[in-house]
Amino acid sequence: MTITSHGEELILDKERALYLPQHQLLAISDLHLGKSAHFRSAGVQVPSTIAQNDLQRLGLLIEKYQPKTLLINGDMFHHGLNTDIDEFSEWRKHYKDLNFLLVKGNHDRLANADYASMNIDIHEPSFCLGPFCFIHDAPKCTEEELYPISGHIHPGVTIVGKAKQRLKFPCFYFGNEYAVLPAFSTFTGLYNIYPKASEEIFAVTPNSVVKV
Repeated sequence: MTITSHGEELILDKERALYLPQHQLLAISDLHLGKSAHFRSAGVQVPSTIAQNDLQRLGLLIEKYQPKTLLINGDMFHHGLNTDIDEFSEWRKHYKDLNFLLVKGNHDRLANADYASMNIDIHEPSFCLGPFCFIHDAPKCTEEELYPISGHIHPGVTIVGKAKQRLKFPCFYFGNEYAVLPAFSTFTGLYNIYPKASEEIFAVTPNSVVKV
């Protein structure tokens, strides 16, 4: 789905990604690589294919949009170094010409040398481009003249059908003061968003992005 926000065209992709054609920038939030491996190390039975599937989805998005820059808007890595992050390091080698930017989130705790070894540029607390300011937690944004685009809360929306069935989907939220991207990882919960008047929510269904 294509929308216009603050004078710029934005593409909302059903794979929980945002593309800015004018800047050739692909943005995602809350990748949480390493989360499944961290749970497995604690004895929780979590499939080992979660990180692989998320990286495969991300690779397909890169092929689809051919961006110059990939921006991860916080919580790229869930925990310390582990097998999921090792897998990312190998996957990253297929995209040597792609500029990787990370706006640090609350779970991004690796040493700067670890990010550098994976050719990831770090930005704290935000990365600003055009009319937008990407920041993991919107209320902390200090660029008042720019529109913050955040992540962090894993936004979701509940849709009630004609037969009163309730379906919950990840969503893009474009509020009066800031926007929130859906969590890219499929291994996350959802926090229900309740928009105010004039605010917009776009549900991410299995087949498309739809305005609610």
